[in-house]
Amino acid sequence: MTEWLRKDCLGLRGVSREEIELVLDTARSMKEIHTRTVKKVPTLRGKIVANLFYEPSTRTRTSFELAATRLSADVINITTAQSSVVKGETVPDTANNLRVMGADAVVIRHNISGTPHFLAKNTSIPVLNAGDGTNEHPSQALLDMFTIREHKGCIEGLTVAIVGDILHGRVARSNMWGLLTLGAKVRFVGPPTLIPPGVQDLGVEVYHDLDKAIEGVDVINLLRIQRERMTGNFFPSLQEYSRIYGMTMERLKRAKPGVLIMHPGPMNRGIEIMSEVADSESSVILEQVTNGIAVRMALLYLLIGREIESDKPHEKKDLHTPTLFEN
Repeated sequence: MTEWLRKDCLGLRGVSREEIELVLDTARSMKEIHTRTVKKVPTLRGKIVANLFYEPSTRTRTSFELAATRLSADVINITTAQSSVVKGETVPDTANNLRVMGADAVVIRHNISGTPHFLAKNTSIPVLNAGDGTNEHPSQALLDMFTIREHKGCIEGLTVAIVGDILHGRVARSNMWGLLTLGAKVRFVGPPTLIPPGVQDLGVEVYHDLDKAIEGVDVINLLRIQRERMTGNFFPSLQEYSRIYGMTMERLKRAKPGVLIMHPGPMNRGIEIMSEVADSESSVILEQVTNGIAVRMALLYLLIGREIESDKPHEKKDLHTPTLFEN
């Protein structure tokens, strides 16, 4: 049986199949709590989770907050404008100040790739990456895989098309690492300017023709065009992008019957996804949001909850073991 021996959740690159399945199996148990009249268990009572967000977020931050509170942890929410970062304080100093105030874990989103990894090496409490620059977003990919597994039974042998801004897409990267590890075939779809050079060497198929790319696929994951990260003109216009890469009901007919439509949000309706697709029977987008709470509950439990079960000195785990998913 897989044992949890890691300190942080930083990404999915290099993680084993057994570790991913441990998170997904744990999340299945956590989701059951959502169906109860009282949606709360005492698992993390007395623990404190600090949400440290240097970028705007609604779904991810709220999801981590709900995950922590459903496990009975206390939550501290900090954004850049509210913190001493505006006065020049470093990320590790902020985290360590929270640690000595009693925080048991830090959830961090940052616009610079690698920041959670740097933080994990400079603080003794668990660090969860809620998205770093254009690098990774592990909890989003885990909830995507959890949703796929709920509908399809397993992931091995499925074909998943990830469409859109792959170049700036941390969700695409985490999904690629996780899906390939679980035995799925992954297709990256988008204009040549938004596909990282040489990515096919990592085991994915690259398509520039959406109609051809979605033929026979089991899952289509549509990504938002991240204009805030773009420094140049990657395509002529949003209207042109929508015409070539926007998902319509007519296009959807090319996929397998029972295809799942996914989106990490926020959606740009009328650009990468038409409203009739987003609201169709194929869409599991709102399920992804619900499942995100269960997956993040699982991560918090595995990172800090299991310490409670082994709180005797001779059973404590070493906090300096290699960090989970460290690149």
